Amino acid sequence: MNAPLGVSSMVRGLPIFTEDGDRMTSVIAYVYKNHSLAFVGTKSGKLKKIRVDGTTKNTLEYEIVQVVDTGPILRDMVFSVDHEHLYIMSEKQLTRVPVESCSQYETCSECLGSGDPHCGWCVLHNTCTRKERCERSAEPRRFASEMKQCVRLTVHPNNISVSQYNVLLVLETYNVPELSAGVNCTFEDLSEMDGLVVGSQIQCISPAAKEVPQIITENGDHHIVQLQLKSKETGMTFASTSFVFYNCSVHNSCLSCVESPYRCHWCKYRHVCTHDPSSCSFQEGRVKLPEDCPQLLQVEKILVPVEVIKPITLKAKNLPQPQSGQRGYECILNIQGNEQRVPALRFNSSSVQCQNTSYSYEGMEINSLPVALTVVWNGHFNIDNPAQNKVHLYKCGAMRDSCGLCLKADPDFECGWCEGQSQCTLKQHCPAQDSHWLELSSTKGKCTNPKITDINPVTGPREGGTKVTIRGENLGLEFRDIASHVKVAGVECKPLVEGYIPAEQIVCEMGEAKPSQHAGFVEICVAECKPEFMARSSQLYYFMTLTLSDLKPKRGPVSGGTQVTITGNNLNAGSNVIVTFGRQPCLFYRRSTKHIVCNTTASDEGFEKVKVSVRVDKAKIHQELQYEYVEDPTILRIEPEWSIFSGNTPIAVWGTHLDLIQNPQIRAKHGGKEHINNCEVQNSTEMTCQAPALAVDPNHQSELAERPEEFGFILDNVQSLLILNKTNFTYYPNPIFEVFNPSGILELKPGSPIILKGKNLIPPVAGGNAKLNYTVLVGEKPCAVTVSDVQLLCESPNLTGRHKVMARVGGMEFSPGMVYISPDSPLSLPAIVSIAVAGGLLIIFIVAVLIAYKRKSRESDLTLKRLQMQMDNLESRVALECKEAFAELQTDIHELTSDLDGAGIPFLDYRTYTMRVLFPGIEDHPVLRDLEVPGYRQERVEKGLKLFAQLINNKVFLLSFIRTLESQRSFSMRDRGNVASLIMTVLQSKLEYATDVLKQLLADLIDKNLESKNHPKLLLRRTESVAEKMLTNWFTFLLYKFLKECAGEPLFSLFCAIKQQMEKGPIDSITGEARYSLSEDKLIRQQIDYKTLVLSCVNPDNVNSSEVPVKILNCDTITQVKEKILDAIFKNVPCSHRPKAADMDLEWRQASGARMILQDEDITTKIENDWKRLNTLAHYQVPDGSVVALVSKQVTAYNAVNNSTVSRTSASKYENMIRYTGSPDSLRSRTPMITPDLESGVKMWHLVKNHEHGDQKEGDRGSKMVSEIYLTRLLATKGTLQKFVDDLFETIFSTAHRGSALPLAIKYMFDFLDEQADKHNIHDPHVRHTWKSNCLPLRFWVNMIKNPQFVFDIHKNSITDACLSVVAQTFMDSCSTSEHRLGKDSPSNKLLYAKDIPSYKNWVERYYSDIAKMPAISDQDMNAYLAEQSRMHMNEFNTMSALSEIYSYVGKYSEEILGALDQDDQAGKQKLAYKLEQVITLMSIDS
Repeated sequence: MNAPLGVSSMVRGLPIFTEDGDRMTSVIAYVYKNHSLAFVGTKSGKLKKIRVDGTTKNTLEYEIVQVVDTGPILRDMVFSVDHEHLYIMSEKQLTRVPVESCSQYETCSECLGSGDPHCGWCVLHNTCTRKERCERSAEPRRFASEMKQCVRLTVHPNNISVSQYNVLLVLETYNVPELSAGVNCTFEDLSEMDGLVVGSQIQCISPAAKEVPQIITENGDHHIVQLQLKSKETGMTFASTSFVFYNCSVHNSCLSCVESPYRCHWCKYRHVCTHDPSSCSFQEGRVKLPEDCPQLLQVEKILVPVEVIKPITLKAKNLPQPQSGQRGYECILNIQGNEQRVPALRFNSSSVQCQNTSYSYEGMEINSLPVALTVVWNGHFNIDNPAQNKVHLYKCGAMRDSCGLCLKADPDFECGWCEGQSQCTLKQHCPAQDSHWLELSSTKGKCTNPKITDINPVTGPREGGTKVTIRGENLGLEFRDIASHVKVAGVECKPLVEGYIPAEQIVCEMGEAKPSQHAGFVEICVAECKPEFMARSSQLYYFMTLTLSDLKPKRGPVSGGTQVTITGNNLNAGSNVIVTFGRQPCLFYRRSTKHIVCNTTASDEGFEKVKVSVRVDKAKIHQELQYEYVEDPTILRIEPEWSIFSGNTPIAVWGTHLDLIQNPQIRAKHGGKEHINNCEVQNSTEMTCQAPALAVDPNHQSELAERPEEFGFILDNVQSLLILNKTNFTYYPNPIFEVFNPSGILELKPGSPIILKGKNLIPPVAGGNAKLNYTVLVGEKPCAVTVSDVQLLCESPNLTGRHKVMARVGGMEFSPGMVYISPDSPLSLPAIVSIAVAGGLLIIFIVAVLIAYKRKSRESDLTLKRLQMQMDNLESRVALECKEAFAELQTDIHELTSDLDGAGIPFLDYRTYTMRVLFPGIEDHPVLRDLEVPGYRQERVEKGLKLFAQLINNKVFLLSFIRTLESQRSFSMRDRGNVASLIMTVLQSKLEYATDVLKQLLADLIDKNLESKNHPKLLLRRTESVAEKMLTNWFTFLLYKFLKECAGEPLFSLFCAIKQQMEKGPIDSITGEARYSLSEDKLIRQQIDYKTLVLSCVNPDNVNSSEVPVKILNCDTITQVKEKILDAIFKNVPCSHRPKAADMDLEWRQASGARMILQDEDITTKIENDWKRLNTLAHYQVPDGSVVALVSKQVTAYNAVNNSTVSRTSASKYENMIRYTGSPDSLRSRTPMITPDLESGVKMWHLVKNHEHGDQKEGDRGSKMVSEIYLTRLLATKGTLQKFVDDLFETIFSTAHRGSALPLAIKYMFDFLDEQADKHNIHDPHVRHTWKSNCLPLRFWVNMIKNPQFVFDIHKNSITDACLSVVAQTFMDSCSTSEHRLGKDSPSNKLLYAKDIPSYKNWVERYYSDIAKMPAISDQDMNAYLAEQSRMHMNEFNTMSALSEIYSYVGKYSEEILGALDQDDQAGKQKLAYKLEQVITLMSIDS
């Protein structure tokens, strides 16, 4: 509340909006068209949009936008000048948010119901937008700003039969603007025709015969389509309503036909459903109402005994009289899967009878079987049975083995007991002369000879109250029969109505027994106590005295849940036990003669000792037993507070009173699922538990740590510890092991360690001292284990032969495969002796030969020695080189992968990516800028371009335009690519249309290719047509999402791996050659001595943060060092956002405090014989561990070259060589020629002098090595990068990618190529394979592999480019079907991957066949997908600028294009030439 100065009354604020959950952190407001709009930022990073139209009642929160991912929105928000955007700040980002997002609403009602006052419905454009953005919005009914102004549509009739064609439909429209430009009626994808506008009505014609949808039975009797009105002015659908095509003939019963909501009639005599009643045979045969249908009426139960011949009479109505030539009636009964047909007689229209027949079914386990009954006439015309009448077949004798059970049966069955045969039968099946047949209704209907088969319990207390269950046969049919005639061991036992089952069971309650009574039989009389109605049990019933002696445990928690065992004698007597501890019941669990077990409940009396009381039936057992309720246990701490997803790691728990708990358990709940594990109590304050597992899906296991939703203990009934609030228990991902190798068998020598590789082997716990308890078994024997994060080292036990290896940790076990330990083979003594003798003889022989030889060779010795020294020298160097190459080949690839894990992937945004592919090398293309036209021409040009856009969107024009351009001689290859890219940028928002045009152009190209007798395999090989470049661009648009989600990651990993592997060894700064390379052309073929240094670099962005260690080579030039430092410091920063090496100086901070600027060239640079060598770290003698810093470029430095011009020219020359970013065509163009500096005649070099200069002296020959020896380094590099190449190829050539489906575009285009091949009768699989390879891998993927800078924000140097070219060549070879014969003269890059290419080829073939087997994509699904892609990237390019660029070709070839349009019939009908002339007039400068 505020009080203005000098005023006594307060100014009170009126709250118009309150928020409890998500606290407000900022607010800003403005007025738009008489609406006050407030924009509120919140603590969770949301922006709430609120409309205030008065006091509290009229406040509407109409939209919430999540602006910031984490953290709150800061206080300062500000509008853009035009109030169309709002600038919002958080801790880490500045975001521009539009004040309205009308375009998100897709219908008029959503748009106007959103509450956003900026939004209205632009009717003919069918979009939600601001009024000022809607064309001609001032005209009536073109822009709706209230809900009641939305377009409505009704159609009459609103349904027709599928057999009606070309019906006139009248559409009544409301709120539609004038449609002078015309309107089209569209029935979804069935048909489209012109509509006739008559006032507020529009007349349309329903589709013709071939366009009406097929309606099949599974989908019901109707098909709903959207009848849409499309404006010819805008080409957009602006209104739609549902229209129904129905199909009466789907119905095959009268009731379903006439009860259909459509105009369906039933032809009674033809048994068909039709929409046209005149097609029925007779007038009286037409049925329109359900009550007129032939149908069976409801009848009471139809009972038919088995094997008895009997007719079945059924009531019905409207039964048709079969006409001449039609068959009569039949009844069909389906008995246990077998159909039984019985002739039937129609008495009249309301009665039918199935003739005399007997029926039967299998087995005696069912006494009554309901059977479905159908009445048909004329063979298969069903009579409706709406009441679902069934026939019940029954057998009297089934499951009724005694007289009592027989007479208990349903009286309607008319079953009775045939005494002579002792079975339950119908009366006619019991022979009258020698048997008496008992039935329930007869006066003498009582069963004799009752029998007792079982009594339970057989013991009980004298005090009575025991409920005794007596089971037997013929135990009366009514309760009154046995109500007063039951005695147990001589004591009256009162029968209970609720326990009585007629004829089978009596339950009675015992009275009190006298002390003299000890045991006896059970005796009963049924109705009267005559001998034939009396029964006596064979078992005895005993009276017992019950005693108690002890209970344990004698104490338990006050919350209950303790299982207490009470000991004593005869405790299993009687029927009911009640145990109480003080006032609390102890819930009965089980008992035996000596024990009663029960579970305590929570005490409401606090901590105290209570009396234990036990009652059995009416007996109370007297014995002084006491139980003590004590304080509940508590948990004080648990350690460690982590486990792995599979649980079962040990946890120590400390607390109080833990020894009270009998069965302690630990629980964790996650994702709604609970897991429990067991604990073991050590003493009252300690217990150990096995961690419960966490409920995570094993197929989608997270790589991140998870916290359970609930974590706690189940300690008997203690509720307070079910969820521990004070714990931060965390679950880490399970360790994952790799299999030994594809064969699963690892071969070892005895004593060699077994190495199991994997990941997550040590959980990343904060303290860092986490250890998991691993057990590794080789066969049955355990081995000692040493653990690191990525491998287990297991000292193999003293075994030989083949054994299974099993690793266990927590609750999981994994076998990486088998290990085969080869045995040492000791030799026998005779073998050793014979070998020694043979060896001795051999030595004697050799010595003799040597002595003879030495005499002859003394003369040539001196010559040999000289040669020998030279050879030794060369050989040792060759050996050293081979050894190094071998060592490198064996280097573990983990070094590389661990370096790559941390970096994020700097994907380019969609626009930059598409521009780099569509228009390579052009940075600021016109299609990214607004159209630049002089003001006085702007309106005309824009009008002309809009007209031109309509032409481009006309398929006839566009195809004619492209074909005409391609037929011009002066239309170059470059022009073709440019036109294709410009057309695709214009059609980015209409990809369905673009795809249609592309398919047409490709089909034409295939026809042309085959007509010109070219080999079919050459199709799509080179970009010689607009269609081929359009295809590349089409894939570029549609595979962006796939690149981001799947293929981008392995491609980026490969790029990084190549870059890092190259930089591990020397790279010549001038020639671009490297020690590590995949390309022979870029391989340093000399021995370069170098050392790896680790420099500590001061972070230029934050001087106070810790220094960054950077690996550098002492032979690197200063520019190379700067670039490596920038790579290390700005590891996660995209290339374009990093400082440039050329703008920074490298400062060496020496221990003495001196600082020195290091440069590639300065006054210390060495010059020998016109060769100037670039400065390296070795030149400056920078030691390992030195501190360096990158500082902004100084104007002059104390050790700079005096003659600055020399320095600048030479420096710029080699910097240009290093920073080569283009995509050159040949490897030669990437090797810069070393030309002398024109001013001084000095040539620059770094690691190798270019051999073309012939400076090598003859004397050097001896020390020179055969350069081919260095080719082994190609192998070392290839081996290190193999995994990354495999990963990339596997991702590209597999149809399932990490859960995301194959991009629709690929399947769709491959199917199109297969269709074209079928059309042209091309069945050669090689041709089809080649078409697909030329279409996707060679047109799109090779481009991406050679130029990753098209996808990522990175810098690619010439050595990386050369290596990527080798990978791309391998990729191309993998897609080829032809066999390459390789020999020693083949290029090294082909030889390098020769062994891998066959398996890559298999991948490609499998990939193509998998795609072919996938279900085809319907045009509807594809169009929906294309429309979605168009919508996502609607405004990426400036269409006007692109149209203007395309138009420049119209200007150049206008006569040829107009001529082609004049000759085309369809173009003539649509007056396309005339429209193009209009465009040319508007666009001409002099008009």
